[in-house]
Amino acid sequence: MSGGVLNVEEFVNERPMTGAQWSGLALCFLVLIADGFHTAAMAFVAPALTHELSISRLALGPVLAASLIGLAVGALVAGPLADRYGRKRVLIASVAICSIGSLISASATGLYTLAIYRFITGTGIGAAMPNCTTLASEFVPAKRRAFLLNMMFCGFPLGASTAGFLTAWLVPHYGWRSVFLAGGAAPLLLAAVLARLPESISFMVVQKYPAEKIKTALNKFAGRDTDAIQRIAAASAFRTCENDTERGALPWKVMFESRFLVGTLMLWLTYFMGLFLYYLLTNWMPTLVRDAGYSISQASIVTALFPLGGVIGAAFCGWLMGRTNSTLVVSGAYFLTGVLLLLLARSTGTFGSMTLTTFLAGLAMNGAQTSMPVLAAAFYPTFGRASGVAWMLGVGRIGGIAGAFGGGILLQLSFSLPQIISGLSAVAAVAGLALAYKEFASSKAEIQTNLNHS
Repeated sequence: MSGGVLNVEEFVNERPMTGAQWSGLALCFLVLIADGFHTAAMAFVAPALTHELSISRLALGPVLAASLIGLAVGALVAGPLADRYGRKRVLIASVAICSIGSLISASATGLYTLAIYRFITGTGIGAAMPNCTTLASEFVPAKRRAFLLNMMFCGFPLGASTAGFLTAWLVPHYGWRSVFLAGGAAPLLLAAVLARLPESISFMVVQKYPAEKIKTALNKFAGRDTDAIQRIAAASAFRTCENDTERGALPWKVMFESRFLVGTLMLWLTYFMGLFLYYLLTNWMPTLVRDAGYSISQASIVTALFPLGGVIGAAFCGWLMGRTNSTLVVSGAYFLTGVLLLLLARSTGTFGSMTLTTFLAGLAMNGAQTSMPVLAAAFYPTFGRASGVAWMLGVGRIGGIAGAFGGGILLQLSFSLPQIISGLSAVAAVAGLALAYKEFASSKAEIQTNLNHS
């Protein structure tokens, strides 16, 4: 603190985590569990749905894509809204929308209505994830951010796996509608609990909230530290690490400034490729495995293992990102995914080898994919962080939409499970190359800047 001005980012970075910060991470973790569940649920109920409604697998493509379109719309809209109205408000609204969309999905009587309800659900999911990322990144100290956020993002693959295992039990006993009812009830309670979550202090400072409101929020981060409480009380003003000129910029334009443009495009390309791969597998793998001669329960279990491996992968990537170049860590995880997918294509003949390789491929793939929002949050400054993260997620969702449609088309063209998985290994390689180029371009720009200043 200097001259009565307290830098809130430095205050958070230099202090140990308090109960309020851990509670915020825990709530965001629960939100991501719900997001993962709802993102994957449609794929797991697809075999039962096509049987009950007597429809072709290709006809189910628009329904699978509807929620992904909602994800893109929700993310693109949520970022600018969060930079204007606050991360907390948009997060609560998005969780409520997701819950309502899931509950009404259980009442669908045809593909048209189900597609509309899944679009509504997807809009809530799409708005929730970038706000969880932004809010959590501004809650925790910088030196622990990568690991803690990756641990938080373990909630997403955990939720997706939960959808698979729960579907394997619910559908045979209560039908596919029960999956949407179960998935829609819990987030309503979660939305109410989120109201107790403090707003991002960095956002409050950038938006010039009254000093007393900022002090109230900061005191939750001070815990019982009397010295910290005294520093907060003595402060007459608050600031972040961004200067006044930067604060005045429009948040959505930050992504396209010369210093961020290449990184923005590479983040978009990487996330596009990652979601194309992820959603093609998670949406169509139950059907692909079923066509390969396995039972519906076996297909659900195999597919559930793919996101389950990401819990370990995300934790390991986060640990490595805190100790070495974070961009190259994630790039390497995508390349490893490509290698493991080639091995998976050769191991689909036996159930045991297929489940093991699927788990390992999911470990690498989800470790990389869940690290992407962390990279984006670190790449953009506070005043444009929500927009930067959200637009990467939103633009990247186009890859998920392509994956949802592409799986059905490939099935209609009679491509086999090994052929499809072999092709996806190249998709993983492109994602790894895009991040490698981002790091190369950033290093080159830094060298040029240093030369200009010398």
